[in-house]
Amino acid sequence: MAGAYSVSQVNAYIKNMFAQDFALNRISVKGEVSNCKYHTSGHIYFTLKDGKSSIAAVMFAGSRKGLSFQMEEGQQVTVKGSIEVYERDGRYQLYAQEITREGLGDLFERFQKLRNELEEMGMFSAEYKKPIPRYAKTIGIVTAPTGAAIRDIMNISARRNPYVQLYLYPALVQGENAKESIAKGIEVLDQMGLDVLIVGRGGGSIEDLWAFNEEIVARAIFQCSTPVISAVGHETDVTIADYVADMRAPTPSAAAELAVFDYSLFEEQKELYRNTLKKTMERKMERYRFHADQYGLRLKYFDPRRSIRESRQRLSDLEIKIQTILLSMTAGYKADAENAANRMKTLLEKQTVRDRHRLELFASRLEAQSPLKKIGGGYGFVTDQKDHRIDSVTKVKAGDGIKVIVRDGSMEAVISRINQSDEEKKDDPDRR
Repeated sequence: MAGAYSVSQVNAYIKNMFAQDFALNRISVKGEVSNCKYHTSGHIYFTLKDGKSSIAAVMFAGSRKGLSFQMEEGQQVTVKGSIEVYERDGRYQLYAQEITREGLGDLFERFQKLRNELEEMGMFSAEYKKPIPRYAKTIGIVTAPTGAAIRDIMNISARRNPYVQLYLYPALVQGENAKESIAKGIEVLDQMGLDVLIVGRGGGSIEDLWAFNEEIVARAIFQCSTPVISAVGHETDVTIADYVADMRAPTPSAAAELAVFDYSLFEEQKELYRNTLKKTMERKMERYRFHADQYGLRLKYFDPRRSIRESRQRLSDLEIKIQTILLSMTAGYKADAENAANRMKTLLEKQTVRDRHRLELFASRLEAQSPLKKIGGGYGFVTDQKDHRIDSVTKVKAGDGIKVIVRDGSMEAVISRINQSDEEKKDDPDRR
C-alpha cells in the first residue's frame, strides 16, 4: 500500500520527537520503586509508580555515581534524567542520571507495619517453627495451576523422587481475591494430613507478590499443623509469608529441592549402609569364629576327663614317692630313736645333778636364816600374850606379861621395869 511506513520508521520518528522535547530531556519524576533488579553488568532496572500508573526506568552502570544508597522495593524516590524511546521494542522509559531517596512507599509502609505487629504477637518466633520432614512422601502445593512455579516443582520432584505424591490446590496468587484463595488452599491441604506444604509463586513486582504480605495468609500459615515452606518470588523478594513459614526457600525450585528427598541419593546411601552392615557383620562373625576356636581349645584344656587322668597319674607318682620316703624314714627312725634316747638320758642326768646342787644351796641358805638355829645359840624369841612379836621396849610397859621362846622350850614372865637406851631417849622425849 502506497504511503505505508515500516515499524522501524515509526519508532525512529517517535524517538526523534522525544529527543526534541526539552521537558523530556531534563525531567524529575517522583514515585515508588518496584520490581528493582541489579544486573550483573552493573545496570539497575526498576519500575517507578504511583497510585494510578507506572513507568519503566533504568540506571546504567556509568551513572551509578549518582546513587548513594541501595535501592529496594517500596522506596519513595525522585529520579532525574530523560525519557527516551527504546527503538527496538517501541517503548519509552526513564533513563536515570541521579536518584534521591524521599521516603517509604505506601505498600512498603503497610509491609513494615504488619511485619512489626505480627512479630510482637510472636508469630515469627523460632519455638513455633516445625521441622521439615526429611523423607516426605506426600507434598501439598498452593500456587497457580498454570504458572512457572508448579512446572518447576513438578519437574524437580519427578527428577529427584518419582514416588512422591504431589497435591495441587489451584489458587489465585495475584489480584483482589488472591489472599482468600491462598488461605483457603492452606486450610484445605492441611486437613489432608500431608507431610509438608509448599506455598508460593514465581517472581514479580511488589504488587504482584502482595497477596503473600496479607495478614489472612500469615495467620493461615501460622495456624497450619503441617510444616510449611514459603517460596515466593526470587531470592531477593521477602514477604510476610517467609517470616511466618517454618522454612523459607528463595525460589519455588529451591522449595522442591528442600521438600523432595533425592531417591537416587537415598538408594546410594541405603546401598552404602547395606555394604557397611555386611562388612561389619562379616568382621564380627570372623571375630566370633576366632573366639569360638579359642574357647574350644580352652574347653579341651579344661576337660574333666583330662584333669582326672592327670590327677590319677600325679597320685600314683605321689604314692610311689611316699612309699620310698616311708621306707627310708623307717630305717632312719630306729637309729634316730636310739640316739635321741641316749641324748635324753644324758640330759636328764645332767639336769638332776644341777637341780640337786641348787637344792643343797637353797637348804643351806634356809638353815642359816632359821630362827631356831639362832635361838640355839643363846638367843630367844619374845612375844606378848597374844603371840605378837616384841622387838622394842616401846611396845610393852611394866606389869605386862610376855613369853620367851628358847631352843628347847618357852617361858612366861611379867615385866617389872623398863630401861630404855640413851639413843632411844634422844629420839623419844616422852620417855625421858
